[in-house]
Amino acid sequence: MRIFEASLQYRLVREGSIPSLDTPEKIADYVRDAFDGDPTVEWFIVIPLNTKNMPFGRVLVTKGTATSCLVNPREVLRPCILCNATAFAVAHNHPSGDTAPSRADIQVTRQLREAGKTMGISLIDHVIIGDAYSESYSFCEAGLV
Repeated sequence: MRIFEASLQYRLVREGSIPSLDTPEKIADYVRDAFDGDPTVEWFIVIPLNTKNMPFGRVLVTKGTATSCLVNPREVLRPCILCNATAFAVAHNHPSGDTAPSRADIQVTRQLREAGKTMGISLIDHVIIGDAYSESYSFCEAGLV
């Protein structure tokens, strides 16, 4: 039997002041360059937040295909629990550039909201990024969070 120990690993992503992620635009700006590694597939990222919506960092949860990626609430909430986050935001990209949410996107958002509520960690937004220069879609602004 193998026993594992969980630990946090920090890697400097950017220096300077990071504003409170209290608007969809700030969340989108915070994650936009995270998808540069391979913009041809979907990436799903979680941002654990403190009580003032300041990020602890951003964590890649999963990387999928050109049209989808599998997202499990347990995997999304794990970094939030390890950081002792009180809230979280999630973001993913649409390689097509179209930021309209799919049915699966809406379903995952509902699951994450409910799972977070159960754990006492609030989902503040789910942002979809089209490409580096496109508009983003906010589930919060659409009234879906």
